[in-house]
Amino acid sequence: MTFTIAIVGRPNVGKSTLFNRLAKKKLAIVDDTPGVTRDWRDAEGYLFDQKIRIIDTAGLEESFDDSIEGRMRRQTEDGIAQADAVLFLIDGREGVTPIDEHFAGWLRKQSSRKKGNKPKPVVLAVNKAETDKAVASGMAEAYGLGFGQPIPISSAHGIGIEDLYHAFEPYFPEDDEEIEDGLDQLPDIENLDDLEGSEDFDFAALEIQEDDEEKPIKIAIVGRPNVGKSTLLNALLEEHRVMTGPEAGITRDAIAVDWEYDGRKIKLVDTAGMRRKSKIDHNIEKMSVEDSLRAIRLAQVVVLVIDAENILEKQDLQIADHVLSEGRALVLAINKWDLMKQEEDKKETLALINYKMETSLGQVRDIPSVSISAIKNRNLGFLMQTILDTYTLWNKRVPTAKMNRWLAARESQNPAPLYEGRSNRLRYITQINIRPPTFAVWVSRPKSLPETYKRYLMNGLREDFGLKGIPLRLLVRTSNNPFGKK
Repeated sequence: MTFTIAIVGRPNVGKSTLFNRLAKKKLAIVDDTPGVTRDWRDAEGYLFDQKIRIIDTAGLEESFDDSIEGRMRRQTEDGIAQADAVLFLIDGREGVTPIDEHFAGWLRKQSSRKKGNKPKPVVLAVNKAETDKAVASGMAEAYGLGFGQPIPISSAHGIGIEDLYHAFEPYFPEDDEEIEDGLDQLPDIENLDDLEGSEDFDFAALEIQEDDEEKPIKIAIVGRPNVGKSTLLNALLEEHRVMTGPEAGITRDAIAVDWEYDGRKIKLVDTAGMRRKSKIDHNIEKMSVEDSLRAIRLAQVVVLVIDAENILEKQDLQIADHVLSEGRALVLAINKWDLMKQEEDKKETLALINYKMETSLGQVRDIPSVSISAIKNRNLGFLMQTILDTYTLWNKRVPTAKMNRWLAARESQNPAPLYEGRSNRLRYITQINIRPPTFAVWVSRPKSLPETYKRYLMNGLREDFGLKGIPLRLLVRTSNNPFGKK
């Protein structure tokens, strides 16, 4: 198991900045506003050559009720429970505050809870120590917190990381030989046009150098604010992993959670609600939306959660269009279905969804949708099965010989329009990639092939090869056949 460190401290002491530095990526949203981080999130990172798992937690607040601050505190407690060690961060420029002292005592009780057979060590770090003078008084006060010698660091400038390494080094586990998974090892096609007419190339028969069953399926849960995205993630996990509540916009960071469903590894990502750009008036929300867009780009299947009482508003359709443009597999989750009491209302809602999808997202037909109630755990098994089926379809391969027989039949039924009185022949087709399924077709005069005819071919691929409900890509290439040129 990877050694796990939870970064804790009161709001705005630099926890997320340090998290991003150790992860070597800008994963957590950073802003001068206190309380930006609300849920704990984790990522792989490094202390020099030591691979670690780091947990960024919400700022510790003196609140024990059901307010947002109280829920943030409970999220921090959950994050600490996941860790092997704790990094307690204070602001060296402000010195030790009464809140720091209060939570130092609280942290001693938390750290005494054992993970495995060992108590959790706590390392105290004094942040914003760009110079010794800046934190001189803060360092002196930090000794009184009872965690031994404090370590001066600067999250923003990378100062003191070596000292952190040495502080945690005695607690690192024995070296394991875990090998990181690489990216998908898809075939490297140097010259695509060399494939035209090839009887040897068949993407469906190629062996991919990876064990797909061992890699988690990346699923992003997206949608407008307050449609139930976080409630859905908690319901799937059967635990209160992320904060929920009636307030819109509680989730800010995209929170990734490793999970297993029916023997299959899953990485679930809960994202911040996305509103129209014209409605965004705060820098934190802007960064949250950017984080959500990044989660879509890195996902394999995207679950768009929509409100059954506010079906497919303009923003929903824009999110769906963005997901499909990125080539991601899309599943609609119609949440709050338990509020639809009348059977007639349910039928009208489903009919409205189908109409809006057909008229607004005509580039992909038959996108799968599942009516659910996240708060009452209804239909979640069917939702997961739909996600897995859609993922399988997104990875589908079609044999080259079968496609070329199909292409000849399609062309005989409906030939491409003539160009200057001459035929525009379709010479060859083959699949060149998956995720999404991508095809290349060689044509006598590709620039003269109308968009309507390309859609005719793509709709035919979906219909005849069982590729409905997922995005496809079609590359049109110039044929090397000498009889196809002028």
